[in-house]
Amino acid sequence: MITTAQKRILASPLARRIAAEKGIDLASVKGSGPRGRIVKSDIQNPSAGSANARPSFPQGRRLLSETKRGEGVKANAFGMAYTEIPNNNIKKITAKRLVESKQTVPHFYLTVECRIDALMDARAQINDAAKGAYKLSVNDFVIKACANALMAYPAANVSWTDDAILQYLDADISVAVSTPNGLITPIVKGAQDKGLCRISEEVKELAGRAREGKLKPEEFQGGTFTVSNLGMYGVKEFGAIINPPQACILAVGAGEEKPFVDGGAIKVGNFMTCTLSVDHRAVDGAVGAEYLKVLKQYIENPVSMLL
Repeated sequence: MITTAQKRILASPLARRIAAEKGIDLASVKGSGPRGRIVKSDIQNPSAGSANARPSFPQGRRLLSETKRGEGVKANAFGMAYTEIPNNNIKKITAKRLVESKQTVPHFYLTVECRIDALMDARAQINDAAKGAYKLSVNDFVIKACANALMAYPAANVSWTDDAILQYLDADISVAVSTPNGLITPIVKGAQDKGLCRISEEVKELAGRAREGKLKPEEFQGGTFTVSNLGMYGVKEFGAIINPPQACILAVGAGEEKPFVDGGAIKVGNFMTCTLSVDHRAVDGAVGAEYLKVLKQYIENPVSMLL
């Protein structure tokens, strides 16, 4: 903002604009133009003795004031151009919950590598037989495997409260979905009782409405376990932040082909890395490890999910 004092000072319109962007008081700048008028070069290269002189930038650094980049573009004290993207309510709530989770939940992480050749073969056979009626994803198998493993090993299907550990009777699987408004986790409720086709349909329908901002609160609030899959982006392995009040979240990486030893022979197979983030208050190391062992069995033997 240009002050009254600045308006009485002889300066070109461009020099005034640059001074406002860089926070320079024109009264402290000595003009080199006619009648001492302040011009562009005086603002970009203030004298060393000026009260508001700024550090010089490396040659080649293009300041915001030197190029037109559209409306709403600002510059910080170092000449770095930026625009502001206001945070919507979803982003604010998500940020608050993530900070709360990392600051108050004692996370630990367990990682297993699952061979997915049988899963990929089963997926291909099922999709071929469907003839376009539906198309299962690897994530659909992972969701089903997580639900079945929670039923087989319910000690991991819990959440912490100060008075008691709550052990849930159903596997309500939250699925992390990226939307234009931010991250949201729609829930496949009672996933242990649903087939792969039903899970696939629900995930697609929930994700579609999530991106449109049309989910009801009960469709994304709650859940007993979360799956976050970044494999489609080529991410090999990562650790996810727990989604309170849940005690576990599974981070799923991309499948990759690599050699392995089987019975003394070197073979090639497809492997996927899964990392379980765990709330140590509700699930200790042995319980988390046992759950991953059961989950790995389901993923590596997908036919068992159909029984």
